[in-house]
Amino acid sequence: MKTQISNREKAVEVLNSIETGAQEPIAYINANSYTQHNLGAADGLAGFGALLGQLANYPEPAKVKVVRAFEDGEYVFTHTDYNFFGPKVGYDIWRFRDGKIVEHWDNLQETVTATASGHSMTDGATEVKDIDKTDENKKLVRSFVHDVLMGENPGRLTDYFCGNNYIQHNPGMKDGLDGLGAALAAMAEKGIKMVYNTNHLILGEGNFVLSVSEGTLGGVHTSFYDLFRVENGKIAEHWDTIESITPVDKALNGNGKFNF
Repeated sequence: MKTQISNREKAVEVLNSIETGAQEPIAYINANSYTQHNLGAADGLAGFGALLGQLANYPEPAKVKVVRAFEDGEYVFTHTDYNFFGPKVGYDIWRFRDGKIVEHWDNLQETVTATASGHSMTDGATEVKDIDKTDENKKLVRSFVHDVLMGENPGRLTDYFCGNNYIQHNPGMKDGLDGLGAALAAMAEKGIKMVYNTNHLILGEGNFVLSVSEGTLGGVHTSFYDLFRVENGKIAEHWDTIESITPVDKALNGNGKFNF
């Protein structure tokens, strides 16, 4: 008899099946109730299958490397290096009910290898620590998103960091608050505004917290997924993906990008 596995392990197996073609993990998806929020895929299990079918005609084989996987209640969220219709970095969020996946969201960005900081978009710390501080760390990140990213109280920026000690994986930014400031200043000089309008979801496990937000980048409707590592009550490391949102008239499902 197979040992019962966690929802985290089920989500990772489903992702790995994109590369391996294994059929068994598909059983972890609720065939009768699966809501898809990737706007480039049709709804339901049939839509998931059709998307995978398209990979067969792509000139490069699909590759999947799950770098980080976390659980928060009924949700599992993962951070993955993909070759999925080209090299990409992605976050996937899976909602489980009675041990089956019933809903899926994601955010994908083309992989950038020549980064400003010298770090890749996925390397860095992976160990989950401080489980007892999960709620505290989620509260910290929620406050940071509202105060700083959404501009409600930007003067509090330095309160969230330990001096200039900040490891940055956004490919366009160098490490430290200095790197963050320089990148934002360079964007401003080019007339490019990055605007966070709404924070839709905060998920966390221990020292890792994921924020899902909606806004605009250069006037384009955009989804921001930001993953933070918290250390001693301060933000110590950051990864993200930034994706332009498919217009409603081109979406393959009507479930919306942010209906949590």
